[in-house]
Amino acid sequence: MQVKSDNRNYSEIECDALVLSIFEGEKPESGLLAEIDKHTGSVISSVIENGEFSGKTGESVYIHTTGDLKARRLLLLGAGKAEEFTTEGVRRMAGTAARSLRSRKTRTFAFLRRSKLEIGASAQAATEGALLALFDPDKYHTSDKTENTLELMILAAQEGDASELNRGIERGRIIAESTNFGREVINEPGNVVTPTVLAKHAESVAKEFGLEIDVLDEARMRELGMGALLGVAQGSVEPPKMIVMTYKAQTASQETVAIVGKGITFDTGGISIKPSDGMEKMKYDMAGGATTIAAMRAIAQIKPGINVIGIIPTTENMPGGKAQRPGDVVTSMAGKTIEVINTDAEGRLILCDALTYARRLGATRIVDLATLTGAVSIALGDVYVAILGNNQEWIDAIIAAGNRVGEKLWQLPLTPEYREQIKSEIADIKNVGGRKAGTITAAYFLREFVDDVPWAHLDIAGTAWNETGKPYLAVGPSGVCVRTLVDLVCN
Repeated sequence: MQVKSDNRNYSEIECDALVLSIFEGEKPESGLLAEIDKHTGSVISSVIENGEFSGKTGESVYIHTTGDLKARRLLLLGAGKAEEFTTEGVRRMAGTAARSLRSRKTRTFAFLRRSKLEIGASAQAATEGALLALFDPDKYHTSDKTENTLELMILAAQEGDASELNRGIERGRIIAESTNFGREVINEPGNVVTPTVLAKHAESVAKEFGLEIDVLDEARMRELGMGALLGVAQGSVEPPKMIVMTYKAQTASQETVAIVGKGITFDTGGISIKPSDGMEKMKYDMAGGATTIAAMRAIAQIKPGINVIGIIPTTENMPGGKAQRPGDVVTSMAGKTIEVINTDAEGRLILCDALTYARRLGATRIVDLATLTGAVSIALGDVYVAILGNNQEWIDAIIAAGNRVGEKLWQLPLTPEYREQIKSEIADIKNVGGRKAGTITAAYFLREFVDDVPWAHLDIAGTAWNETGKPYLAVGPSGVCVRTLVDLVCN
């Protein structure tokens, strides 16, 4: 679907449907709402007076009578309380509109700007919401596939800076398309996306959008001493990879942000094997890696003024004759020895070598993201991403970026007391710290490998997959944190 702007009067815009947001308790007594009500023969007044519509969040009314408007239908959407309305509200309404109108075989619709939110941010959010909403995880359906009839969304804004409006549309398109790219990769089954295939996806993105790329094979990783990652990989016949994507700012920058994403393309748990119930969803254990590739895809097009490195350590975690055993001791790239208590705590093992490599490549700030612990779902459910780190300024910057783009992050503590849980009797550190504070002890393990570089860890295990549909996200991979990461480095 294309998205374009139009600053003509709404009554002159020819389309299949005009989408109009109405705040809770608002009546068409003056201004734009009164004008549209007059054009439509008071149909808006009628549905409000009859109690069919009150403007509460989630309400919608589809109206066939549009009077002398050139739009053939009218879709009213409840915007909730005006004083609580944000760009996330715009994103949700645009997504609701796109999904609703697609189900009605609509081809073109105009989304009318009514809020006083900054025009560029509002346009970006609307574009993101609509394009994200049209993603469906039905690639492998041979019948009953969702038909996407939508061809064009028009962002109608009679007032405001047209150049800012168009910049917002373009940025929203880049971010949404990149997020949907990541969601497609996450949704692929493990027999399709192996570490080699994930690397090929990264290479394709790098070639198309002008990024540097380096894919380390097993021999190079062994030469660098990445024993933690290679220990996880030894149970699989699929060769592991370390993918490194590099964006260099057009003007010299002293800042290099490393985004490190966990890329376990399928996680059985290894010898510490998982229960079979729900194991099929372990194809999404590479969500952090796919999100990193998606973020780099967007960053390459937006071109921020700092250097960015995307690092994805990727392997399968499989049982087998050569698989890592509970009780094994491995030596990480950093030289620390690790006692492997549980082979199903493999994400932190591959990430620790990637974090060390990020420092080797000159990262001045690091953020990693991973579907790391089941414990985070118990603590925060599927609403908040957990964030932990060693630098409060950096943590605050990431939380602020999430707030700007409608992604919620909640900080958990990372104080020295938790270090006690990952002490080992026979090695420098062990890879699990018991049942208590599982998300925190996993993050503390990673902290051991960043030294004093500002670092934050995002645990997306509870938010990377939607169990129920949301206004602009279908059931399936969410693409969470692409928007946050892009906003972080681009602002």
